[in-house]
Amino acid sequence: MPAPASFFALENISKRYGGVHALRDVDFACNRGSIHAVLGENGAGKSTLMKIMTGVVQPDEGRMTLEGAPVTFPNPAAANRAGIVCIFQELSLMPELTVADNITLSRPPRRFGFIDGRAQRLRSEELLARIGCEDINPLSRVSDLPLSRRQMVEIAKALGRDPKLLILDEATSALTSADVDRVYRMLFELKARDLSILYISHRMHEIEALADRCSVFRNGRHIETFAKGSRSNDEIVGLMIGREIEGQFPPKLRRTRPAPLITIRDLSWEDRLNGVGLEAGRGEIVGLGGLDGQGQKELLLALFGVLRGVRGTVTLEGEPTAATSPKAAKSGQARMALVPEDRKSEGLILSMSIADNISMASLDRLSHGMFIDAGRTRRAVERAIEQLRIKTGNSGDPVSTLSGGNQQKVVIAKWLATNPDIILLNDPTRGIDVGTKQEIYRLMRELAEQGACILFYSTDYEELIGCCDRVAVMYDGRVVRELEGEAITERNLIASALNIVEQREPAHV
Repeated sequence: MPAPASFFALENISKRYGGVHALRDVDFACNRGSIHAVLGENGAGKSTLMKIMTGVVQPDEGRMTLEGAPVTFPNPAAANRAGIVCIFQELSLMPELTVADNITLSRPPRRFGFIDGRAQRLRSEELLARIGCEDINPLSRVSDLPLSRRQMVEIAKALGRDPKLLILDEATSALTSADVDRVYRMLFELKARDLSILYISHRMHEIEALADRCSVFRNGRHIETFAKGSRSNDEIVGLMIGREIEGQFPPKLRRTRPAPLITIRDLSWEDRLNGVGLEAGRGEIVGLGGLDGQGQKELLLALFGVLRGVRGTVTLEGEPTAATSPKAAKSGQARMALVPEDRKSEGLILSMSIADNISMASLDRLSHGMFIDAGRTRRAVERAIEQLRIKTGNSGDPVSTLSGGNQQKVVIAKWLATNPDIILLNDPTRGIDVGTKQEIYRLMRELAEQGACILFYSTDYEELIGCCDRVAVMYDGRVVRELEGEAITERNLIASALNIVEQREPAHV
C-alpha cells in the first residue's frame, strides 16, 4: 500500500536568530488523518518550526507546500485562512473579555453589521460542548477562570477556526486529568474526521497514547521520524538529548529533620486557604502535593506577600513576620524568592534583554546609590548564564528569542541572583523538556545542600517522589497529611490528595 501524500511539507527550512541556528536544513511533513508528535529538548527547534508553519516568523531558506502547492504565510491570519491553526502553550486569550468574546474574536457572528451576542453565545456553547466543557459559562470573564479552564477555552477558540491542520504546543501542561481525557477524545474525533494533528509534548505517556508517528529534533535539526512503538522511551530520549540518560533525580541525603527556618500556623485567605500549618528547614526540599486547585499556589503567593487580607502567623527563624509585599519578602530577615506559574506574564518582560531580566530583581545589590554598576551587573549575568546553562547567543538579545526552557532558566536565575534563603517554586518544570528538567532537579538539590529551604509545588507525582525530602499534601485549602522518606509513594500521594484515610485490615487473632 503506497504511503499517503503529505498534507503539509517543509523542505530545506532554515532560520537564524543572530548567530544562533534555530533550524538548519529541516525536511518535515505531516499527513491527514494522523497525529504526529514532535519531540525534543527546549531549544531543539520545535517552537521555531511551529512558528514558521503558522506564519509567526518567516524562514531564511527553504519552501513549504500545502496539499502539493507551494505556500507562504506572511502572517498568522494567512495561515489561519489556509486552515493552519495553533494552540500555543502560552495563552493568547484577552483576560478582561468574556469566554464567548475570546472564542469568536477572529470571526464574530454579525447581524445588521453588529456583533450578534446571542449567536456568539450559542456558538461558544457549541464549541465548549464539543470538548466536554459545558460547565464553562460563555459569559464569564476569562480572568475569573483558573488556568486549566482558560486552556480549555483556548482549545475551543482554535476549533472555532475550522482547522485542517491543528498544532498543539504543550496544550495539556496546565490541565487537570479530567480535562486531559477530554482533549484525548477530541483529538481522536478530529483524527477520524481526517484532520492533520501536530502534537508537541514532553510527556511520554501522552505520546504513547496519542501519536501515530514521532519526529525528534535536536539543536535545530530533524534527527529522525519513526512509527509509534518502533522506538523505546530510552531510545527516544537518547535521540532527543544526544547522550546517555543519567539518573533522572539526584540522590537525596539521609539526615535528621533540621530546625524550622519557616513556620506557618493557621494561615487562611478567603475560601482558598483554610488554616494551613507547615514547617520547613534549611537544606530541605518540601513538596506541596494534592490535586490542582487545593490552595498550593495561593500558599506560595501568600508567603511572598502577593495576597491581601491573609490571616494566621508566619515565623522566620522563630521571629514573627508578615510579608506585606514581594519587595518586603525578598529583603526580610530570611529572604524569599518566588518562581511563578506563568513565566511569560508573571516572570519576564519579554521585550527586554536576557541580561536585564536576570538582573532585574537584584538591582539593589548591583547599584551604587542611584547608579547601576555595569561591570558587576555583567559579571553577575555571566555567572547566572553559566550556572543555569542558559543557551543564548548574546545576553543583550530580547528574552523572547529564547526557547521556553531557557526562558524558565532566566526566571530562576533572576531570583537566585537575590541570594534567597527560602525559594518558592510554583510548578517550575511545566512544559519543560526532559534534559532541562534534570538540570532544574540538580540545581534544586545543590541549593538545598548549600542551605536553602525550598517549597516546591508540582502537579507531577514523579517529581514529588524523586525530588522531595517531605511532601505536604493539601486538600480544600489545608495540609491534610505529611509524607516523608519511603512513605512518599504514588499510592500515598493519590490517597492523600483525595483525602482518603486508608483502612487497615484488623489483625487476625
